[in-house]
Amino acid sequence: MTGNVGRHAQPVGRVETTDSVVPVRPDIQQAAWWQRIPAAVPLVFGMIAGILLGFASGWWVLATLLALGLTAASRRWWLTGLVLLAGGAGYVREQNWEHAPDLLAGYVGGTLTLQGHWDGQFLSLKDPAAKVALSPKPTDPPGELRVSGVLVRPAGVRIPGGFDDAFWLRAQGVHELLAGAAVRSSVPERGIRGWFRRGLAAGLTPQQAALLTAVELGDKNAVSHETFEGSTAQEDGVQTAFTRAGLAHLMALSGQNVALLTGLLTLLFIRTPLGRIGLARYPVMIVLLGAFLWLVGPSPSITRAVLMGAAVLAGQWSGRGRLDVYGVLALTALVGLAAQPAWLFDVGFVLSYLAVLGLTLSSWAASRLPERWPTWIRFPLVATVLAEAATLPVVAGSFHQVPLTGLPANLLAEGVMAALVPLGFLAGLLGPLGFVPNALNGLLLNALLWIAHTFGQAPVLSWGMIGAAGFAAYAVFAAALTLWLTRRVRLWALALTALLCTLGTALPARLQTPREVVYLDVGQGDSTLIRAGALRMLIDGGGTPRGDYDVGAKTVVPALHALGVHALEIVVATHADADHIEGLVSVLKLLPVGELWIGQRKTEDPLLAELLDVADLKHIPVREVRRGDGLQAGDISLTVLWPRGQPWSTADNDNSVVIRLDSPRFHTAVLGDLPDPAETLLGMGQLDLLKTAHHGSRFSSTDPFLNETQPKDVVISVGRNTYGHPNPDLLARLAARGVRVWRTDQVGTVRWPIP
Repeated sequence: MTGNVGRHAQPVGRVETTDSVVPVRPDIQQAAWWQRIPAAVPLVFGMIAGILLGFASGWWVLATLLALGLTAASRRWWLTGLVLLAGGAGYVREQNWEHAPDLLAGYVGGTLTLQGHWDGQFLSLKDPAAKVALSPKPTDPPGELRVSGVLVRPAGVRIPGGFDDAFWLRAQGVHELLAGAAVRSSVPERGIRGWFRRGLAAGLTPQQAALLTAVELGDKNAVSHETFEGSTAQEDGVQTAFTRAGLAHLMALSGQNVALLTGLLTLLFIRTPLGRIGLARYPVMIVLLGAFLWLVGPSPSITRAVLMGAAVLAGQWSGRGRLDVYGVLALTALVGLAAQPAWLFDVGFVLSYLAVLGLTLSSWAASRLPERWPTWIRFPLVATVLAEAATLPVVAGSFHQVPLTGLPANLLAEGVMAALVPLGFLAGLLGPLGFVPNALNGLLLNALLWIAHTFGQAPVLSWGMIGAAGFAAYAVFAAALTLWLTRRVRLWALALTALLCTLGTALPARLQTPREVVYLDVGQGDSTLIRAGALRMLIDGGGTPRGDYDVGAKTVVPALHALGVHALEIVVATHADADHIEGLVSVLKLLPVGELWIGQRKTEDPLLAELLDVADLKHIPVREVRRGDGLQAGDISLTVLWPRGQPWSTADNDNSVVIRLDSPRFHTAVLGDLPDPAETLLGMGQLDLLKTAHHGSRFSSTDPFLNETQPKDVVISVGRNTYGHPNPDLLARLAARGVRVWRTDQVGTVRWPIP
């Protein structure tokens, strides 16, 4: 036979040669792909089903069907019992995790002084043996820390598309956080970890040291406070630039770090006298990988990478050679989920596995590129594209934006990382002598910062929340893409599938635009979104007079993106109080805005002056509204009822902008902080829904006003505070009338449809 069988040979059951077709014996024909599924794959779906059942998620049914379907397809019926056993194990592990004892439950609500080991993320106590999150997070380096504050329960999801802090902290073994954490004393970390950190900082600027620490240890605590030279704005921060450039994964430990370090170890054991130990190098390398995991601490992505690396090395050691990548992936998922079932819902865990699944198609994708292209161009290109494509729906749905410059930025950054990761690790090992390799690392870090800063200035594609239909549509497209890469369907079929999936997910939202009032949970503050048809109006943007947390950039704008709102026709600043307008500064900076409405132009107020300066810089028209102003949006009218104008009160609250919304079947109003007796001068009339003024203070929603408006429901925008909001007298007045009360501090964001 002079021919050969290529990787993409079409026939099964015969072999094409240059002379003839030679039949292949049926007993040696290659089995179909579904018959070659590694046993660990249905087992991991079985465990996922058990975990989902424990969490009371209906998706456990789909996971069970997948597990049993794969078992049946592979014709290994003996796996059925093991799949059911894996499901039971997953359920038991989830229940054990969910009902784990809370050692600090008796101290919740108390003012405490705690001392323990600070690792840059959590404070670990010795007695009791518990971990606590700190808010605000100290900038002190890891080590022994003594802090005081109030022990509270962390909040869950409070805004649309928001991050579930409570669940994430529970997955890390943390039940409580210390609010208002004030550092009393700090002693830098000693031992091996302290030595390693000193090496990472030796001879580098604070910004370079912070970035190298993030790259080598995944600790982003220091880099989150760094900004580029000449800027102090949060939106110009180093971490923000990496995110906008699609490079955030470089500061999250992953398979890249393990692959580069394993490659370096392999080179050392082959090209140096260390190679004399022969096969013993494999167990030594496995032990070193375990030491690396201990050094950086377990996280979903790095644990997966270390387990996969150890499995590959064990295969080489035992003489089995190359292992099935899908089997190894499933096996590491089994181990990871058995250790921590909550990782199933961890974004890092999901992204890690999706990225590797995408990379398994690299050879197929590379074959689609011209063969004259060098390998060093083809494989990095397809690897970057596949990893980004595989993780696209999770990135878009979780972070509500997709970087548009991720491909070129990653191609440039990967070359830098290939040298920086091993050299940075060497600097850590050398401790105080780390300044030697850091002389070169400083140049590499500057190059990485330049890439992030340059590409981070490019626009990003904003994204809203992705529902089950969106993920299903993407799964269909991903299947079509895989079939095209493996030459099982033609390009026109892939293009048609992409078009149908896009239309199927994009058209419904455009054909039926939402009509609702959204009371965002911004803590002790106000922020209300009204959207109906083409109108999107934001009234206030929350804020806080303490700390450096930017409510606008970190809470309001992400919530708007999650709701699919990427531009605003009107922004209203009701009055010059920080908890109402501080967040609007970032809203105006980060979103296109058609017009800014204000009441009193109080230019001596620094916050309002800053807001007006940003509006001027962004060329946003400013309108000073008065009683009788308004607009019409379809069958919805918005009318300004206050202020009247001159003379102005010396109290900002008295000058609040009040807006009433009316539709044929629904009436509501937003009153800012307007107190009694001004609220009785509005001529408000009856309302279906009332948002109380001033977060439910005792001077709002008095008996005469409630008698006039007669609301059936009341929303109170309030957070943790020392003002006594909402006032017990107000709550008693509402209860006496049988009014339903919706408090953002209890239920989070309130979304109210407009009939």
